[in-house]
Amino acid sequence: MLLPTYPDVKMIYIDDSGRPQSGLVVYGWIEFSQSEWRAVMRTWLDFRKDLWRKYRIPVDKELHTTEFANGRGDLSKKFPDQFRGPDGTPYKKDFGQHIAVLCLQQISSIQGVRLGAAYREGNPAELAHIRTDLYRMLVSDADARLKLQGALGHIYMDGEDSMYRHVHRELKLQDRTIIEDPVMLSSKESQLIQMADLVAWSAYSSVNQHPSQKFAWNWYGDYLATRDPYRRPREM
Repeated sequence: MLLPTYPDVKMIYIDDSGRPQSGLVVYGWIEFSQSEWRAVMRTWLDFRKDLWRKYRIPVDKELHTTEFANGRGDLSKKFPDQFRGPDGTPYKKDFGQHIAVLCLQQISSIQGVRLGAAYREGNPAELAHIRTDLYRMLVSDADARLKLQGALGHIYMDGEDSMYRHVHRELKLQDRTIIEDPVMLSSKESQLIQMADLVAWSAYSSVNQHPSQKFAWNWYGDYLATRDPYRRPREM
């Protein structure tokens, strides 16, 4: 007797970044098959445990890239001596950037992970419309791609915003591949949303190229592009 076959289900974790003053909106995401969820989580959690052993960064500490990559906040329970100056001054920015690079290298190394980023820039006064239109394009693009693959997709987002739900419900039910409304998660509680945040912030730095973030201009190209079929953030 032939067993029934079921379509592959892709789990897509999305976070946003950007610069409201300039009207720049960026979405970054990671994606993998549902069957790979356990392996992806185990690999990332083992990495987080390693960060605890080496740098005393708690496993449940939120990795919010815009904070620690810029040297803000207390990332470690015991600031490592190798990132202190001769007088004991903690070099928080150097430490944060070192950890960010380790995280990006880890994301790029995880078997089965695919990632990407999309951006749009316009009139800052129309930021809400820019965010909505870009997300609509992102979902439409994912829906079309999954159709070609014969797969389904489930989207997980950071925060709470009814806009995302409305965009999903614009898809035609009879042939859509994106399952249900997006699942809204807190980045503080979700390791996978934190991974998407690293992707989104790196893409934002690559596109925005603000002088204060020159250290991160090439992070996307250097560490993430190999997992992105387009090799760079896409303008949509």
